[in-house]
Amino acid sequence: MNRIYNFSAGPAVLPVPVLEEAQRNLVELPGVGMSVLEISHRSKTFEEILARTEADVRALGKVPADYKVLFLQGGASMQFSMVPLNLLPAGGTADYIVTGGWSQKAVKEAQRVGTVNIAGSTESENFARIPRQDELKLTAGAAYVHMTTNNTLFGTEWAAEPAVGDAPLVADTSSDMFSRPIDVSKYGLIYAGAQKNLGPSGVTLVIIREDLLARSQKSLHTMMNYAVHAENGSMYNTPPCFGIYLMGLVMKWGLSQGGLDAVGANNARKAAKLYAEIDRSGFYRGTADQASRSRMNITFRLPNEDLEKAFVKESTAAGLDGLKGHRSVGGMRASIYNAFPEDGVDALVAFMQAFEKKNG
Repeated sequence: MNRIYNFSAGPAVLPVPVLEEAQRNLVELPGVGMSVLEISHRSKTFEEILARTEADVRALGKVPADYKVLFLQGGASMQFSMVPLNLLPAGGTADYIVTGGWSQKAVKEAQRVGTVNIAGSTESENFARIPRQDELKLTAGAAYVHMTTNNTLFGTEWAAEPAVGDAPLVADTSSDMFSRPIDVSKYGLIYAGAQKNLGPSGVTLVIIREDLLARSQKSLHTMMNYAVHAENGSMYNTPPCFGIYLMGLVMKWGLSQGGLDAVGANNARKAAKLYAEIDRSGFYRGTADQASRSRMNITFRLPNEDLEKAFVKESTAAGLDGLKGHRSVGGMRASIYNAFPEDGVDALVAFMQAFEKKNG
């Protein structure tokens, strides 16, 4: 086995123990005689997998009892539509805080449903920072306030939740879910595509406060209705069985690390090492405002684009894969999610020092 360091923004690196356990059980689940890819979603075996995964999600995230945990499909992009379809009543207004490309897409889908107020945006500053609390223009009586907790393209992250009054706070946490302790009770609804910190692509985790399910109208298309999925325990249709199984293994791994306090401390240490190197000499330049820097997606530039191309080529050859920034913004991006090993960060820092010595 010769695993390289995977800095991809997603689908992203998974814990090696998770991959190894899935490999051992791929052909035959112990005592079942079939692969998890083959078993019926109505079987006792899968029902136990689903129940155990939900229990571990609740344990890891300390999810209160009055929240439903749903395993859906369609990615976070489907949630861009499901959130307003379920939570934005006729004549109501939803507030959106725009901090990057994904929140812009969420706004676009919500505007198909009803009235949207842009409560805050840093687009004029190329999304280099998170809006300050005093910059937010919130709507009195808003149906909900939507935020994107971490912005993969621009390398920014909310350090704490904004104060939004009585409106339910809705969060797209796709790229930093369970990367540190989270107080679920501060949110009305949390959603996350799994492919960053939770598991493979194909599963979407939704955590919704039970009282909000009453907003889901029966006139909605069935598969877009949170209440239907909650009533059926995420089993209205065939769920993404293998993805849920893998998510369960990732949850078990997270608990084995010491829970989110330990995971968060590890992520903070990894990010601090890389930011220290970026800030050391001026050869590298971080693109995000220091107060808004993400611990998950670390973005930086080099003195010119030719050096950036050389950096990508040489780093890939050195076993450091996926460092090229998103095509819409350029530069470099090192995604160091929960499962990314600290020795990979050390390897990148060493490469950066050698590259600067040769080209600086």
